[in-house]
Amino acid sequence: MAVLIDETTKVVVHGLTGKEGSFHALRNRAYGTHVVAGMTPGKGGQDLEGIPVFDTAAAAVEETGANTSLLFVPARFAADAILEAAEAGVGLIVCITEGVPVADMARVHSYLEAKDVVLVGPNCPGLISPGQSNVGIIPGEICEPGRVGLVSRSGTLTYQIVHELTQGGIGQSTCIGIGGDPVHGVDHIDALRLFQEDPETDLVVLIGEIGGDAEERAAAYAKAHVTKPVVAYIAGFEAPPGKRMGHAGAIVTGSSGTAQAKADALEAAGIRVGKTPTEVTELVRVTMS
Repeated sequence: MAVLIDETTKVVVHGLTGKEGSFHALRNRAYGTHVVAGMTPGKGGQDLEGIPVFDTAAAAVEETGANTSLLFVPARFAADAILEAAEAGVGLIVCITEGVPVADMARVHSYLEAKDVVLVGPNCPGLISPGQSNVGIIPGEICEPGRVGLVSRSGTLTYQIVHELTQGGIGQSTCIGIGGDPVHGVDHIDALRLFQEDPETDLVVLIGEIGGDAEERAAAYAKAHVTKPVVAYIAGFEAPPGKRMGHAGAIVTGSSGTAQAKADALEAAGIRVGKTPTEVTELVRVTMS
């Protein structure tokens, strides 16, 4: 089993005819994902290697039964694209786009609260359920089907730790890159809840970074609600205060949001924290043995 996406997922790619959209859509299809449609205004009626293109998300969903939207659109159009996807009736929206203005995402967040739709991103690598479906830009070749769920704010660390897990013979149920922007969709707590409810996920790897209090809140949630073992990694122990590191949300202000504070909160909740990605894999191996 997997969370959010599986072999039944049908994807419409917004921006399919663009360079990034076409490249990753075809890679996802080659992996086995059902990429059933693309959407680019003004290019309806065309196709990309057999994938039909529509002018609107509503038309794509109506004609193909797509239930998931994957967005590769410029930042200034991303918020409207998310809203259009939600109105079209998909249940999951994955926004890869980076640089989306915080004000735009605040508007989107408020709108989606009243909708039965899940948003992953923006500024994220998407998600993959190995052997079933890949919706985003996570390289499928580094993944292996298994029973470890993974949630991460960092795309690069997602790739590294997933690769090390696979190299160590440890497969994954679903890997979710949630992105590091201040306002985004699925967070660590949402992912923990999904993995807790998934009967085929035995352990969760939680990857965080400096800035904000998401990891501290996730630690409190895990202590109260998660019975499965959780192993964590926090990036940014050497980050200087006041300097943004990578993501818009990765900044230490005063004494809050530090890697040490997050690691302490996780350890206090009974979650073991690896000092390096390699140590995370070893902790997973020991915990599952």
